[in-house]
Amino acid sequence: MIKLNLTQRIWFSFIAIILMVGLLIGIIYPISLKSTLTEETYRIIEQEQARVMRPNGDYPAPATSEAEFLERREAARSVGHLVIGGNQLGRRFGDPVPTEVLVEMGQRAQDVERRGRYELTYNDATLFYVVFKSYRPEGEEYHITYMWDTYRDEMVNRLWSRLFYIMVMAGLLSLIPAFWLKNYLKVPLTSLGNHFEQIAERNWKEPFHWESDDDFEKLSNQFESMRQNLMKYDRAQRTFIQHASHELKTPIMVVKSYAQSVKDGILPRENIPSTMDVILEESERMEKRVKDMLYYTKLDSLKETTMEKVTFPFGSLAYQIRERFFVQREDVDIVVIGEKVNVYGDKEQIQILLENLVENALRYAETMIEISAEETEDKIILRVTNDGEKIPEKELEHLFAPFRKGNKGQFGLGLAIVKSIAELHKGESYVRNTDSGVCFSIHLPINNK
Repeated sequence: MIKLNLTQRIWFSFIAIILMVGLLIGIIYPISLKSTLTEETYRIIEQEQARVMRPNGDYPAPATSEAEFLERREAARSVGHLVIGGNQLGRRFGDPVPTEVLVEMGQRAQDVERRGRYELTYNDATLFYVVFKSYRPEGEEYHITYMWDTYRDEMVNRLWSRLFYIMVMAGLLSLIPAFWLKNYLKVPLTSLGNHFEQIAERNWKEPFHWESDDDFEKLSNQFESMRQNLMKYDRAQRTFIQHASHELKTPIMVVKSYAQSVKDGILPRENIPSTMDVILEESERMEKRVKDMLYYTKLDSLKETTMEKVTFPFGSLAYQIRERFFVQREDVDIVVIGEKVNVYGDKEQIQILLENLVENALRYAETMIEISAEETEDKIILRVTNDGEKIPEKELEHLFAPFRKGNKGQFGLGLAIVKSIAELHKGESYVRNTDSGVCFSIHLPINNK
């Protein structure tokens, strides 16, 4: 397949259109023109026939020989007349015509009721004639008026030659809009291509906006939206790497310093067990951070795959989570409400969502955490409420961002994972302050297939 650039496609399209139009005109125009001029020829013949048949009409002087009959072919709009009648339908008056022509005219005349149009071919030329039947005391007679195809063919050739010149001029003039269209399309597309090259080199600081045409303006707006999203993604990626490095740096430094102290024999022997406890604690902390980061990045790939969604009672997860976290803070009472509400979704992901919300609530709760589910007409609402310190209003809208710093100075991905899981289920995540504390709610549509 031949590859053409934009300019070549424009030229190819214009040439193809011109050739197609020219071909259609070359086929249809002569046929329709010939038919129209044939009709015009008959109209001239009938008009001339009516003129000479009037009572005071001037009958033209008849030809004196058959040679003059053929010479009329060279003269455009030359009309001849003859009258035939009698039992043998022989010529009574008018131009002498060849016998075979007279015989064919006579045969056609017998089929005429009043007036008829006919044509015949003689010496590779077409003769048009009109037969008019009249009645005389001595019998029927037929007035025949004829005309060669010279006039029609001359007019066809003349008009066709003019049309050819018009088509050539139109083709040349069409080059003007072709040049204009080439520049009209090439300039914005070239500019857009240059911006794409910049983006390919990760240089997306320069905005792109084109104001001239609605379609190109729409295209430029879509490009600008893509550029903004890429910049946003790039910033998020850099922030993620920076926070991830920060989250891993502290436990690594603690583990390294304690291990070095043990190796160098600086610590007393009686302090070694507590030192090992610190190392294990920091290792577990680091392990959790790594798992969270891996799972958070995994959620992006889940958007393109099919989740294993099932319907399950809310209590099957809520009670399991309560038993798991109850031992971490025995001073906090974990209450489950709406355990019989059926939830439709990926059970493993919903479990991780609730675990992150409860784990976050344990940091701030004073005496109580409530895990609840409520079914409305079109959605399921999952809530995790704690009676801890309220969140500053200016922090509420940013709370689900990755590595957002909490009230107690902790960074993490827990709430960002909650938001991502909710979005995978076509749901939404919210947080608000209540009279007694803070409430996190997840709204999941009942039919989120």
